[in-house]
Amino acid sequence: MHSYRRNLKQIARNLRANMTESEQVLWSRLRGKQLRSIQFYRQKPIGGAIVDFYAPKAKLVVEVDGSQHLDEEYAQKDARRSVSLEQQGLRLLRFSNLQVLQELDAVVEAIFQALPDPEKKIPPSPPLSKGG
Repeated sequence: MHSYRRNLKQIARNLRANMTESEQVLWSRLRGKQLRSIQFYRQKPIGGAIVDFYAPKAKLVVEVDGSQHLDEEYAQKDARRSVSLEQQGLRLLRFSNLQVLQELDAVVEAIFQALPDPEKKIPPSPPLSKGG
């Protein structure tokens, strides 16, 4: 079961209300089950982190990173987050803001390819628990 810390709930709400331009652009292509009828959530708390986009049915996390993530400190933090998410049974795709803004169709295609085929049965993902 994927848990989250309650103190992240309000932070996630604030992030949803103040998405970056690249997050808004990508959200316009992920929302409403547009890709393989898979539901995505934005700014979703998982464990001690808030991920940009999360598709629980597909066990997929999509992160959109700004230029600050090129900094060594951010890169190390991202690597630790990636390991933590993978240990929870999640797959992670990372894209830069520039990739989303300049190569949106290629980004969406990469996400589409990472999603399970709807013809195959997918075991349900456990719900997020409150607290932790």
